[in-house]
Amino acid sequence: MVKEIERYGIPIVHMSTITTISESVGANRIVPTIAIPYPVGNPNLDKQEEEDLRKDMVNRALDCLATEITETTQF
Repeated sequence: MVKEIERYGIPIVHMSTITTISESVGANRIVPTIAIPYPVGNPNLDKQEEEDLRKDMVNRALDCLATEITETTQF
């Protein structure tokens, strides 16, 4: 699915805990996440730290959307 969407010129970011799966499905832009039960969060952090962590991950994903790549890249 990822390759088909990108074929139409729409960049995709695949956020995943297990990046080898992202690579195997053909994702070109991969952002590693935290853990399987909490991919973009950490319940052990206080509220502000977790919010900062989530914002950082979303910003990283947005940055990789704007980055030209020629091969599979982890950010």
